[in-house]
Amino acid sequence: MKEIKITKEPVELYKLLKFESIVSSGGEAKHVISEGFVTLNGTLETRKRKKLVSGDVIEFNGEKYKLRLV
Repeated sequence: MKEIKITKEPVELYKLLKFESIVSSGGEAKHVISEGFVTLNGTLETRKRKKLVSGDVIEFNGEKYKLRLV
């Protein structure tokens, strides 16, 4: 599981995917979320602007990412 360090919370799901280069653009982030390719804490998440906090786990494309506030 990869760790993503965040400096403030909450952070929106689509922005996190974009800024961490998990996807190539904000538009792509919104698309993969709305199409059901992203899970948050083991549950399908389709809300693009879902607020994430430290300890949340995102899964996309076979990779898991855990958020940690620094």
